[in-house]
Amino acid sequence: MPDQAKQSIMKDLESFAILFGVAAVVYGASFLFIRLVAIVVQRFTGSSRGLVRKQLGASIRFLTAVIALNIANRYTRFDNVDSYVIDKIILLLFICAFAMLLIKLSAFIRDLLYERFDVADKNNLNSRKVRTQIDFIQKAFSAFIVLLAISVSLMSFERVREMGTSLLASAGIASVIIGFAAQKSIANLFAGFQIAFTQPLRLDDVVVVEGEWGRIEEITLTYVVVNIWDQRRLIVPIVYFLEKPFYNWTRNSSDLIGVVYFYLDYSFPVEFIRQELKQLLETEQARMLWDGRTSSVLVTDITDRAMQVRILVSASSSGAAFDLRCLVREKILEAISREYPSSLPKSRVDTDEKFSGEVQGQADRENTSR
Repeated sequence: MPDQAKQSIMKDLESFAILFGVAAVVYGASFLFIRLVAIVVQRFTGSSRGLVRKQLGASIRFLTAVIALNIANRYTRFDNVDSYVIDKIILLLFICAFAMLLIKLSAFIRDLLYERFDVADKNNLNSRKVRTQIDFIQKAFSAFIVLLAISVSLMSFERVREMGTSLLASAGIASVIIGFAAQKSIANLFAGFQIAFTQPLRLDDVVVVEGEWGRIEEITLTYVVVNIWDQRRLIVPIVYFLEKPFYNWTRNSSDLIGVVYFYLDYSFPVEFIRQELKQLLETEQARMLWDGRTSSVLVTDITDRAMQVRILVSASSSGAAFDLRCLVREKILEAISREYPSSLPKSRVDTDEKFSGEVQGQADRENTSR
Protein backbone atom coordinates (compact mmCIF):
# COMPACT_ATOMS: atom_id res chain seq x y z
CA MET A 1 0.00 0.00 0.00
CA PRO A 2 1.43 3.38 -0.95
CA ASP A 3 2.57 5.62 1.88
CA GLN A 4 0.13 8.32 0.80
CA ALA A 5 -2.83 5.92 1.14
CA LYS A 6 -1.63 4.81 4.56
CA GLN A 7 -1.32 8.39 5.69
CA SER A 8 -4.80 9.11 4.40
CA ILE A 9 -6.25 6.16 6.34
CA MET A 10 -4.36 7.12 9.48
CA LYS A 11 -5.66 10.66 9.14
CA ASP A 12 -9.23 9.37 8.92
CA LEU A 13 -8.70 7.16 11.96
CA GLU A 14 -7.31 10.08 13.91
CA SER A 15 -10.33 12.17 12.96
CA PHE A 16 -12.68 9.43 14.09
CA ALA A 17 -10.70 9.09 17.33
CA ILE A 18 -11.04 12.84 17.94
CA LEU A 19 -14.79 12.73 17.31
CA PHE A 20 -15.53 9.79 19.55
CA GLY A 21 -12.97 10.86 22.16
CA VAL A 22 -14.53 14.31 22.54
CA ALA A 23 -18.03 12.80 22.63
CA ALA A 24 -16.97 10.27 25.30
CA VAL A 25 -15.30 12.91 27.47
CA VAL A 26 -18.31 15.24 27.27
CA TYR A 27 -20.67 12.33 27.93
CA GLY A 28 -18.72 11.46 31.09
CA ALA A 29 -18.51 15.09 32.21
CA SER A 30 -22.26 15.47 31.72
CA PHE A 31 -22.83 13.31 34.82
CA LEU A 32 -21.60 16.26 36.90
CA PHE A 33 -23.77 18.58 34.84
CA ILE A 34 -26.81 16.39 35.57
CA ARG A 35 -26.12 16.66 39.30
CA LEU A 36 -25.98 20.43 39.01
CA VAL A 37 -29.24 20.45 37.02
CA ALA A 38 -30.86 18.18 39.63
CA ILE A 39 -29.87 20.56 42.44
CA VAL A 40 -31.20 23.61 40.60
CA VAL A 41 -34.46 21.90 39.57
CA GLN A 42 -34.97 20.57 43.08
CA ARG A 43 -34.56 24.05 44.53
CA PHE A 44 -37.11 25.62 42.18
CA THR A 45 -39.65 22.78 41.87
CA GLY A 46 -39.22 20.79 45.06
CA SER A 47 -38.81 17.54 43.11
CA SER A 48 -36.41 14.79 44.11
CA ARG A 49 -32.98 14.57 42.50
CA GLY A 50 -33.67 10.95 41.64
CA LEU A 51 -36.63 12.01 39.50
CA VAL A 52 -34.44 14.47 37.55
CA ARG A 53 -31.77 11.87 36.94
CA LYS A 54 -34.33 9.25 35.98
CA GLN A 55 -36.23 11.31 33.41
CA LEU A 56 -33.65 13.82 32.16
CA GLY A 57 -30.27 12.21 32.79
CA ALA A 58 -29.92 10.01 29.70
CA SER A 59 -31.45 12.54 27.29
CA ILE A 60 -29.24 15.43 28.46
CA ARG A 61 -26.10 13.28 28.27
CA PHE A 62 -27.03 12.13 24.78
CA LEU A 63 -27.71 15.68 23.58
CA THR A 64 -24.49 17.12 25.04
CA ALA A 65 -22.48 14.30 23.46
CA VAL A 66 -24.03 15.02 20.05
CA ILE A 67 -23.34 18.75 20.41
CA ALA A 68 -19.73 18.00 21.31
CA LEU A 69 -19.54 15.67 18.32
CA ASN A 70 -20.76 18.45 16.05
CA ILE A 71 -18.22 20.95 17.43
CA ALA A 72 -15.36 18.47 17.14
CA ASN A 73 -16.38 17.68 13.56
CA ARG A 74 -15.50 21.24 12.54
CA TYR A 75 -11.85 20.61 13.43
CA THR A 76 -11.48 17.28 11.61
CA ARG A 77 -10.87 16.47 7.97
CA PHE A 78 -11.49 13.12 6.25
CA ASP A 79 -9.81 12.00 3.05
CA ASN A 80 -11.71 8.79 2.38
CA VAL A 81 -15.07 9.64 3.94
CA ASP A 82 -17.48 12.12 2.47
CA SER A 83 -18.00 14.98 4.92
CA TYR A 84 -21.65 15.15 3.77
CA VAL A 85 -22.26 11.70 5.25
CA ILE A 86 -20.68 12.66 8.58
CA ASP A 87 -22.65 15.91 8.73
CA LYS A 88 -25.87 14.11 7.89
CA ILE A 89 -25.34 11.46 10.57
CA ILE A 90 -24.62 14.13 13.19
CA LEU A 91 -27.72 16.06 12.11
CA LEU A 92 -29.93 12.98 12.45
CA LEU A 93 -28.41 12.23 15.85
CA PHE A 94 -29.11 15.80 16.95
CA ILE A 95 -32.75 15.57 15.84
CA CYS A 96 -33.18 12.28 17.72
CA ALA A 97 -31.45 13.65 20.83
CA PHE A 98 -33.50 16.84 20.86
CA ALA A 99 -36.75 14.92 20.36
CA MET A 100 -35.77 12.52 23.14
CA LEU A 101 -35.07 15.46 25.46
CA LEU A 102 -38.48 17.02 24.75
CA ILE A 103 -40.27 13.71 25.39
CA LYS A 104 -38.35 13.10 28.62
CA LEU A 105 -38.97 16.68 29.70
CA SER A 106 -42.71 16.17 29.27
CA ALA A 107 -42.46 12.94 31.26
CA PHE A 108 -40.54 14.79 33.99
CA ILE A 109 -43.24 17.47 34.20
CA ARG A 110 -45.88 14.72 34.31
CA ASP A 111 -44.13 12.92 37.19
CA LEU A 112 -43.55 16.24 38.96
CA LEU A 113 -47.28 16.94 38.86
CA TYR A 114 -47.97 13.35 39.92
CA GLU A 115 -46.12 14.09 43.17
CA ARG A 116 -48.51 16.95 43.87
CA PHE A 117 -51.63 14.97 42.94
CA ASP A 118 -51.30 11.71 44.85
CA VAL A 119 -54.01 9.14 44.14
CA ALA A 120 -53.06 7.30 47.33
CA ASP A 121 -54.93 9.92 49.36
CA LYS A 122 -58.33 8.95 50.70
CA ASN A 123 -60.13 11.81 48.95
CA ASN A 124 -58.40 11.52 45.58
CA LEU A 125 -61.14 12.55 43.16
CA ASN A 126 -59.42 15.76 42.03
CA SER A 127 -56.04 14.02 41.85
CA ARG A 128 -57.38 11.31 39.55
CA LYS A 129 -59.08 13.94 37.39
CA VAL A 130 -55.89 15.95 36.94
CA ARG A 131 -53.73 12.86 36.43
CA THR A 132 -55.97 11.62 33.63
CA GLN A 133 -55.63 14.89 31.74
CA ILE A 134 -51.89 15.16 32.37
CA ASP A 135 -51.26 11.57 31.27
CA PHE A 136 -53.21 11.95 28.04
CA ILE A 137 -51.61 15.29 27.15
CA GLN A 138 -48.14 13.86 27.75
CA LYS A 139 -48.84 10.87 25.51
CA ALA A 140 -50.27 13.08 22.76
CA PHE A 141 -47.30 15.45 23.01
CA SER A 142 -44.84 12.53 22.79
CA ALA A 143 -46.58 11.13 19.72
CA PHE A 144 -46.49 14.59 18.09
CA ILE A 145 -42.76 15.00 18.82
CA VAL A 146 -41.96 11.56 17.37
CA LEU A 147 -43.94 12.35 14.22
CA LEU A 148 -42.29 15.77 13.92
CA ALA A 149 -38.79 14.29 14.40
CA ILE A 150 -39.38 11.70 11.70
CA SER A 151 -40.72 14.37 9.34
CA VAL A 152 -37.75 16.71 9.91
CA SER A 153 -35.30 13.83 9.49
CA LEU A 154 -36.84 12.80 6.19
CA MET A 155 -37.06 16.36 4.92
CA SER A 156 -33.33 16.83 5.55
CA PHE A 157 -32.72 14.66 2.47
CA GLU A 158 -32.89 16.50 -0.83
CA ARG A 159 -34.62 13.71 -2.70
CA VAL A 160 -37.31 13.41 -0.07
CA ARG A 161 -37.96 17.17 -0.27
CA GLU A 162 -38.31 16.95 -4.05
CA MET A 163 -40.67 14.01 -3.70
CA GLY A 164 -42.71 15.89 -1.11
CA THR A 165 -43.06 18.87 -3.39
CA SER A 166 -44.29 16.69 -6.24
CA LEU A 167 -46.78 14.97 -3.97
CA LEU A 168 -48.41 18.18 -2.81
CA ALA A 169 -50.62 18.23 -5.91
CA SER A 170 -52.12 14.85 -5.02
CA ALA A 171 -52.30 15.51 -1.28
CA GLY A 172 -56.06 16.11 -1.40
CA ILE A 173 -56.81 12.70 -2.91
CA ALA A 174 -54.31 11.00 -0.61
CA SER A 175 -55.82 12.60 2.48
CA VAL A 176 -59.29 11.36 1.51
CA ILE A 177 -58.00 7.81 0.98
CA ILE A 178 -56.05 7.84 4.24
CA GLY A 179 -59.06 9.30 6.04
CA PHE A 180 -61.32 6.45 4.95
CA ALA A 181 -58.66 3.85 5.76
CA ALA A 182 -57.91 5.24 9.21
CA GLN A 183 -61.34 6.49 10.26
CA LYS A 184 -61.53 4.10 13.23
CA SER A 185 -58.09 5.11 14.46
CA ILE A 186 -58.96 8.78 14.08
CA ALA A 187 -62.26 8.20 15.91
CA ASN A 188 -60.35 6.57 18.77
CA LEU A 189 -57.90 9.47 18.87
CA PHE A 190 -60.66 12.08 19.10
CA ALA A 191 -62.48 9.92 21.63
CA GLY A 192 -59.31 9.98 23.70
CA PHE A 193 -59.26 13.78 23.70
CA GLN A 194 -62.95 13.87 24.64
CA ILE A 195 -62.48 11.43 27.50
CA ALA A 196 -59.41 13.29 28.78
CA PHE A 197 -61.35 16.53 29.19
CA THR A 198 -64.99 15.50 29.76
CA GLN A 199 -63.79 12.58 31.91
CA PRO A 200 -66.53 9.96 32.05
CA LEU A 201 -63.69 7.87 33.49
CA ARG A 202 -60.31 8.63 35.05
CA LEU A 203 -57.20 6.79 36.11
CA ASP A 204 -57.84 4.50 39.09
CA ASP A 205 -61.63 4.67 38.62
CA VAL A 206 -63.50 1.53 39.65
CA VAL A 207 -65.59 0.38 36.67
CA VAL A 208 -67.66 -2.56 35.51
CA VAL A 209 -67.07 -3.18 31.79
CA GLU A 210 -68.43 -6.17 29.87
CA GLY A 211 -69.45 -7.70 33.18
CA GLU A 212 -65.92 -7.43 34.61
CA TRP A 213 -65.08 -5.42 37.76
CA GLY A 214 -61.76 -3.63 37.81
CA ARG A 215 -59.79 -0.38 37.97
CA ILE A 216 -58.65 1.89 35.14
CA GLU A 217 -54.93 1.20 35.00
CA GLU A 218 -53.91 3.06 31.83
CA ILE A 219 -55.50 5.40 29.29
CA THR A 220 -53.64 5.63 25.99
CA LEU A 221 -54.43 7.51 22.80
CA THR A 222 -56.44 4.61 21.38
CA TYR A 223 -57.31 2.11 24.15
CA VAL A 224 -57.91 1.73 27.88
CA VAL A 225 -56.43 -0.96 30.13
CA VAL A 226 -58.71 -2.22 32.91
CA ASN A 227 -56.97 -4.09 35.74
CA ILE A 228 -59.57 -6.73 36.68
CA TRP A 229 -59.86 -7.87 40.29
CA ASP A 230 -58.13 -11.21 39.57
CA GLN A 231 -55.19 -9.35 37.93
CA ARG A 232 -56.24 -10.03 34.36
CA ARG A 233 -56.09 -7.07 31.99
CA LEU A 234 -59.07 -6.11 29.83
CA ILE A 235 -58.05 -4.04 26.78
CA VAL A 236 -60.93 -1.89 25.54
CA PRO A 237 -60.93 0.54 22.56
CA ILE A 238 -61.23 4.03 23.98
CA VAL A 239 -64.23 4.84 21.77
CA TYR A 240 -66.14 2.07 23.63
CA PHE A 241 -66.58 4.36 26.65
CA LEU A 242 -68.37 6.95 24.51
CA GLU A 243 -70.63 4.53 22.63
CA LYS A 244 -71.67 1.97 25.24
CA PRO A 245 -72.91 2.21 28.84
CA PHE A 246 -70.64 1.09 31.67
CA TYR A 247 -70.62 1.36 35.46
CA ASN A 248 -68.29 3.89 37.09
CA TRP A 249 -68.41 3.39 40.84
CA THR A 250 -66.09 6.31 41.61
CA ARG A 251 -67.41 8.95 39.19
CA ASN A 252 -68.12 11.57 41.87
CA SER A 253 -67.03 9.79 45.03
CA SER A 254 -65.50 6.51 46.10
CA ASP A 255 -68.16 6.04 48.83
CA LEU A 256 -70.42 3.05 48.24
CA ILE A 257 -73.29 1.24 49.93
CA GLY A 258 -73.05 -2.53 50.13
CA VAL A 259 -76.15 -4.72 50.00
CA VAL A 260 -76.65 -8.15 51.60
CA TYR A 261 -79.86 -10.18 51.11
CA PHE A 262 -81.24 -12.97 53.30
CA TYR A 263 -84.29 -15.12 52.52
CA LEU A 264 -85.88 -16.24 55.79
CA ASP A 265 -89.04 -17.87 57.10
CA TYR A 266 -91.98 -15.64 57.99
CA SER A 267 -91.64 -16.58 61.64
CA PHE A 268 -88.11 -15.17 61.91
CA PRO A 269 -87.80 -12.07 64.18
CA VAL A 270 -86.18 -9.36 62.04
CA GLU A 271 -85.19 -7.40 65.14
CA PHE A 272 -82.65 -10.14 65.87
CA ILE A 273 -80.69 -9.19 62.71
CA ARG A 274 -80.79 -5.50 63.68
CA GLN A 275 -79.23 -6.27 67.05
CA GLU A 276 -76.63 -8.61 65.56
CA LEU A 277 -75.69 -6.04 62.90
CA LYS A 278 -75.30 -3.30 65.52
CA GLN A 279 -72.99 -5.50 67.61
CA LEU A 280 -71.03 -6.57 64.54
CA LEU A 281 -70.38 -3.01 63.37
CA GLU A 282 -68.94 -2.18 66.80
CA THR A 283 -66.21 -4.83 66.45
CA GLU A 284 -62.68 -3.81 65.50
CA GLN A 285 -62.75 -5.83 62.27
CA ALA A 286 -65.90 -4.10 61.05
CA ARG A 287 -64.79 -0.60 62.11
CA MET A 288 -61.83 -0.90 59.73
CA LEU A 289 -64.31 -1.27 56.83
CA TRP A 290 -67.51 0.54 57.83
CA ASP A 291 -67.47 4.34 57.45
CA GLY A 292 -70.41 4.93 59.81
CA ARG A 293 -72.74 6.58 57.28
CA THR A 294 -75.38 3.92 56.70
CA SER A 295 -76.59 0.73 58.36
CA SER A 296 -80.13 -0.56 58.05
CA VAL A 297 -82.20 -3.76 58.04
CA LEU A 298 -85.48 -3.86 56.12
CA VAL A 299 -87.93 -6.48 54.84
CA THR A 300 -88.01 -5.53 51.17
CA ASP A 301 -90.09 -8.36 49.66
CA ILE A 302 -92.08 -11.51 50.40
CA THR A 303 -92.66 -14.58 48.25
CA ASP A 304 -94.80 -17.68 48.66
CA ARG A 305 -91.88 -19.36 50.44
CA ALA A 306 -89.89 -16.71 52.35
CA MET A 307 -89.40 -13.04 53.11
CA GLN A 308 -86.50 -11.02 51.72
CA VAL A 309 -84.43 -9.14 54.32
CA ARG A 310 -82.07 -6.47 53.00
CA ILE A 311 -79.04 -5.22 54.94
CA LEU A 312 -77.36 -1.97 53.89
CA VAL A 313 -73.88 -0.98 55.07
CA SER A 314 -71.69 1.84 53.74
CA ALA A 315 -67.93 1.98 53.11
CA SER A 316 -65.42 4.52 51.83
CA SER A 317 -64.28 2.47 48.82
CA SER A 318 -65.41 -0.38 46.61
CA GLY A 319 -62.85 -2.77 48.06
CA ALA A 320 -63.90 -2.00 51.63
CA ALA A 321 -67.58 -2.34 50.64
CA PHE A 322 -66.99 -5.79 49.17
CA ASP A 323 -65.08 -6.99 52.25
CA LEU A 324 -67.72 -5.53 54.56
CA ARG A 325 -70.53 -7.28 52.67
CA CYS A 326 -68.69 -10.59 52.97
CA LEU A 327 -68.14 -10.04 56.70
CA VAL A 328 -71.79 -9.14 57.34
CA ARG A 329 -73.03 -12.09 55.27
CA GLU A 330 -70.76 -14.51 57.13
CA LYS A 331 -71.44 -13.31 60.69
CA ILE A 332 -75.19 -12.81 60.34
CA LEU A 333 -75.61 -16.21 58.70
CA GLU A 334 -73.60 -17.76 61.52
CA ALA A 335 -75.84 -16.09 64.13
CA ILE A 336 -79.06 -17.17 62.38
CA SER A 337 -77.83 -20.76 62.04
CA ARG A 338 -76.97 -20.80 65.73
CA GLU A 339 -80.09 -19.14 67.19
CA TYR A 340 -82.85 -19.72 64.61
CA PRO A 341 -81.82 -22.64 62.38
CA SER A 342 -85.45 -23.48 61.60
CA SER A 343 -85.94 -20.07 59.98
CA LEU A 344 -83.50 -20.69 57.14
CA PRO A 345 -85.03 -21.43 53.71
CA LYS A 346 -86.50 -24.92 53.49
CA SER A 347 -88.96 -26.92 51.40
CA ARG A 348 -92.21 -28.12 53.01
CA VAL A 349 -93.68 -31.59 52.47
CA ASP A 350 -97.43 -32.16 52.83
CA THR A 351 -97.96 -34.96 55.41
CA ASP A 352 -101.67 -35.46 54.69
CA GLU A 353 -102.41 -39.23 55.04
CA LYS A 354 -104.35 -39.51 51.77
CA PHE A 355 -101.57 -37.75 49.83
CA SER A 356 -98.89 -39.85 51.56
CA GLY A 357 -100.76 -43.06 50.71
CA GLU A 358 -100.98 -42.14 47.04
CA VAL A 359 -97.25 -41.39 46.96
CA GLN A 360 -96.41 -44.68 48.70
CA GLY A 361 -98.71 -46.65 46.32
CA GLN A 362 -97.07 -45.14 43.28
CA ALA A 363 -93.62 -46.03 44.67
CA ASP A 364 -94.75 -49.66 45.30
CA ARG A 365 -96.06 -49.98 41.73
CA GLU A 366 -92.77 -48.70 40.33
CA ASN A 367 -90.81 -51.21 42.43
CA THR A 368 -93.10 -54.09 41.29
CA SER A 369 -92.72 -53.20 37.62
CA ARG A 370 -88.93 -53.34 37.99
